[in-house]
Parts: sequence; structure tokens; C-alpha cells
Amino acid sequence: MSEATTSDAAPAIGAEHRARLLEGMARAVAAKGYADTTIADIVREASVSRRTFYENFADKAECLIALYEAASGNAIAVLRAAINPHSEWEAQVAQAMAAYFGVLARNPVLLRTLFIDILGLGAPGLAARRRANQQLADLMLDVVNNRPGARLRKTPLQPTMAMAVVGGINEMVLQSIEQERAGQLQELVEPASALLRAAISAEF
Repeated sequence: MSEATTSDAAPAIGAEHRARLLEGMARAVAAKGYADTTIADIVREASVSRRTFYENFADKAECLIALYEAASGNAIAVLRAAINPHSEWEAQVAQAMAAYFGVLARNPVLLRTLFIDILGLGAPGLAARRRANQQLADLMLDVVNNRPGARLRKTPLQPTMAMAVVGGINEMVLQSIEQERAGQLQELVEPASALLRAAISAEF
């Protein structure tokens, strides 16, 4: 193998190890919860060495933040893909909410970790949560304010209003988790859709 080929392969191997560690973290947390998950659990589930773990993450908390960001990015990608920009905006809202809650509900134990345990990590966890919320609000602003063929709005949906909707949806999810109803998040589609519809209507 040439030196150039070896050099090219290294980043790919590193990315694969990181992806395996995130998947290992997800499986370990789903089985035991974050508090009881150890680095030994993570590397066993990932089938990598402890040394490989520390080449990618400083500690368990940093790995959790990376998992949270990956999961949040996936949920937003699913949400975006579910939206048909040419359908009526009311239908777009329902499609988006059903897709978003559907992906969140796939793993209730992991969901609890991502929504609750992340906040126990202090400033780094809160910052990760803020970034994810901002991505969701930015997507909402893009979809609402740039709908093809939509009639002109008096004013575009404002960033503060979009963030208020994101906060309301997060609180609905947290309440469902606390009530042990994380597997029934589809129940939130209608109230969350109503919240977003109200915010959109208020801006016309």
C-alpha cells in the first residue's frame, strides 16, 4: 500500500470508529440508561478498544453530546425530507410533526437520555441543546417563510416566534417522557401542529 493510500484511509477509519462509538453509546444507553453506562459498556458495544474511545472523546459526557448532536441532526433531516413544499401549508405542518415525533419515539430510553440527561452535563450539554433548538427553528423559518407559491405575508415568521414554538414542542416531549409516554409521541402531532399553525397565522 502506498503512503498516499495509507494517508487517505486514515480519516475514513477514524470516521468509522467514531460512528461505531456513537452507535455503541446509543445501544448501551438504551439498555442501561446514561447514569449506569460505563466506557467499558460503550467500547464493548462498539467493538473497539478503550484507546480508540479516548482518541475520539475525552470522556463519556463528550460522547453523549456527540450522540445528541448526531441524533438531532438525523431527526431534522427526517423532518425536512417529510415536507412536501407543494402541498397546503396545513398539510405540511402535520407531515413534519408526524415525521419528527416518529423518529423521536423509536427508542424511548435513548430519547430520555437525549432530552433529560443531556441537561445534566452543565454548560456543554446546554450549549448542544441550544444548537439543536436553533437548527430546528431555522428549518421552521425556512419552510414557513419560503413556501413556493404562498401568498405574500405581511411579515415573515419571526425568529423569536419560531424559537417559542420549538420550546413549546420540547416541553410537550419532556412531559411525555416524565409521564412514561415516550413511545406514544404521535399523540403530540395535533397539539404541536396547532401550536405551529397558530404561530404562522399570527404572522399573516
